[in-house]
Amino acid sequence: MSQRQLFLNHLAQTTDFPLMLEITRASGIYMYTTDGQAIIDLISGIGVSNVGHCHPNVVNAVKKQAETYMHLMVYGEVVQTPQNQLAQAIINTLPSSLDNIFFMNSGSEAIEGAMKLAKRYTGRAEFVACHNAYHGSSHGAMSVGGSEEFKTKYRPLLPGIRHVQFGNIDELRHITTHTAAFVVETVQGEAGIRVGTKEYFQALRQRCNETGTLLILDEIQTGFGRTGKFWGFEHYDIVPDIITCAKGMGGGMPISAFISSKDKMAVFKNNPILGHISTFGGHPVSCAASLATIQTIQEEGLLDEVAQKAQLFKTLLVHPKIKQIRNKGLLMAVEFESFEILKPIIDKAMELGVLTDWFLNCDNSLRIAPPLIITEEQIRDACKLLLQAIEEA
Repeated sequence: MSQRQLFLNHLAQTTDFPLMLEITRASGIYMYTTDGQAIIDLISGIGVSNVGHCHPNVVNAVKKQAETYMHLMVYGEVVQTPQNQLAQAIINTLPSSLDNIFFMNSGSEAIEGAMKLAKRYTGRAEFVACHNAYHGSSHGAMSVGGSEEFKTKYRPLLPGIRHVQFGNIDELRHITTHTAAFVVETVQGEAGIRVGTKEYFQALRQRCNETGTLLILDEIQTGFGRTGKFWGFEHYDIVPDIITCAKGMGGGMPISAFISSKDKMAVFKNNPILGHISTFGGHPVSCAASLATIQTIQEEGLLDEVAQKAQLFKTLLVHPKIKQIRNKGLLMAVEFESFEILKPIIDKAMELGVLTDWFLNCDNSLRIAPPLIITEEQIRDACKLLLQAIEEA
């Protein structure tokens, strides 16, 4: 039985039309099919492979740690060097008030932990979030998500959730003394790369201060260099109360975290004890991979090149069918008239050797989020193929 048939027979499917790419290996910005075709991964496995596929630094860190020890005990009980080293490296990138980390396995898990922390610390139960937001697919994360299409079949979800328009300062009035936290993406990703202004985020920070509301920034797509700064919130001169991160954090390995201050995190220690727990959170192999990812981003100066590379994409991708390009660094959306125009372009691009995608809450825009290691020559190659796809689709 072929690998494709095994895939269809035994792996739960999420659509009736999976990509069905059969990949034998991956390296850098490329994935290689069984017939040897090199596919440019222009979406980094949906924002994951910031340092590329199988970066040697990450691979070596994984090998070394796997030979030392793997799972030992549930999170928080045993002193583990990979966790300690990673926590210190992450904290070194953050303001001093964000000094305590709870490691998890996925973005959804990080959001769930952040929401629990906000409820426990404030003693409040209500949340405010944004229309068209995406924070994950677990019940709590889905509750603060902003797409009714993805939620309606799973109701009832969490009560006490209010949604407002992202970027609208007037609607911040809905944050009140009953609000545990405002949950917001630093850049709205699945809405098609919607970027808030500095004025908006600073007004949001002020409103949270006035009402005693915690500000949870979802950095799951924007963190670890995607926007040209290590953290997306650095563009806005604010400091959140809680950050969530995942995706690009692990260099291809599964890991996430929610990050806050030590005094806030302390509420999980009693009444009840074990207020938040995880079996595999902070897995030592994933932590070693994440530390290698941070070191690679910093040592290779990848942040310094993001703005220039993004501008090259915008300069090259000029076509009458392209209505607009929105971006924050190398988190980009190329807008077309409709999904009916976009989908054949995506299909043709894949035939030509470029993997792209659309957005969950914005199906007329093409996603571009390449590995940060992509070179200018590779950007030119990718754009040439995308323009060819637009012409031929």
